Amino acid sequence: MSSQSASAVVQAPPETVWAMVADVTRMGEWSPECDSCTWIDGATGPEVGARFKGHNRRGWATWSTTCTVLECEPGRVFAFAVGGRPDAPDNVWRYSFVPAPDGTMVTETVEFPKPMGAAAKLVTLLTIRVRDREADLKRGIEKTLERLQVAGRAATL
Repeated sequence: MSSQSASAVVQAPPETVWAMVADVTRMGEWSPECDSCTWIDGATGPEVGARFKGHNRRGWATWSTTCTVLECEPGRVFAFAVGGRPDAPDNVWRYSFVPAPDGTMVTETVEFPKPMGAAAKLVTLLTIRVRDREADLKRGIEKTLERLQVAGRAATL
C-alpha cells in the first residue's frame, strides 16, 4: 500500500477544524479538485457508514465518486473510502486532528490499497493530463491544508 500525506497547523480548536472537514458539503471550499459533496442514501451528516457523493472537476474533466465514512471521532479523526466497496476501496482519505500550541495539527492522508493499473494511468493522463497521480494528489493535499488554514483563522475571529 502506498500513501501521500501532509500536515499543517490550523489556528482553531480541533473540534472546530474537525467539524469543517467532516461537513463534506463544504469540501469544495478546501479541495482544488472536489467541487462539492452531497450526502446520499438518507445520510444527513458524518457517522460511520454514512455515504456521500463527491463531484470532482479538473479542467474540462468531471467525474463523481461514491464515498463511505470509515472513521468519525469528533476532534480526532475523519476518514472515508472512495469507490469500490468500503472493504476494498480505490483509495482512503484520512484527516487526523491533534491539539497544537497554536491550534490544531491537521494531517491529511490518501492511501492507495492497490497500485493504479495501466488503464487507469492512461485515462488519468488523457483526461486530467497528470502522469504521476500520487504526486498530483500530494500537491492537492497541500493546497487543501492551505485553504483550511485560511478558513480556520476566519472561524476564530
